[in-house]
Amino acid sequence: MWNGKAKAVTFSFDDGVTQDIRLIEIFNKYGLKGTFNLNSEFLGLEGTLDRNGRTVRHDKIPANKIKEVYNGHEIAVHTLTHPFLPSCADEEIIRQVEQDRINLSNLCGYEVVGMAYPCGGENNDDRVAEIIRNDTGVKFARGLTSTYKFDKQDNLLRFSPTVYYIEDRLEEIVEEFLALDNSSPALLYIWGHSYEMDAEYISWERFERVCKRLAFHDDIFYGTNKEVLL
Repeated sequence: MWNGKAKAVTFSFDDGVTQDIRLIEIFNKYGLKGTFNLNSEFLGLEGTLDRNGRTVRHDKIPANKIKEVYNGHEIAVHTLTHPFLPSCADEEIIRQVEQDRINLSNLCGYEVVGMAYPCGGENNDDRVAEIIRNDTGVKFARGLTSTYKFDKQDNLLRFSPTVYYIEDRLEEIVEEFLALDNSSPALLYIWGHSYEMDAEYISWERFERVCKRLAFHDDIFYGTNKEVLL
């Protein structure tokens, strides 16, 4: 239960790009909460990505703007430089995760305890999770595999999201969640990258409609990843 409510909604967005500013405006408009996973050694870097037949900006929020931009939401680890952790030595996993956590904690003014694994595909395994559990201050870490479910998960160091927000099933999953009764705890966890809306994998307008549909329900708790998982 979350503040006496059996249902909760949270969002998680990766990379710390400038499109997060527009995304946060939508979240704030509808009373929603997000966790934003950042690579501290990339902060302030400018660049582009070719996605979905388009070239989109992939500019990172500057370090001195992090606290302001993500105020009211949560900052979390995405490693220092976005490596594929299962291919890294134990010591490098610790450095990539824990130093990013320390850097971000210093920038945002509170202890960072969450994480999203970087890179696509099978981007985590039991070895990586155990190193993070035993040798860093991270308390939960999200993978990529959609469950399309709302059940509690026991292994928070290999946590799976409900749905990737560019999937066709997004609205279907949202409606299924809203139709649930309050007989057992149910968490809707949605993740993505905000630059994907500029690439039109999903339009800004479609995503805002989803946010509006989820907003302001008396039986739902709206929280950051930390608030709903810990």
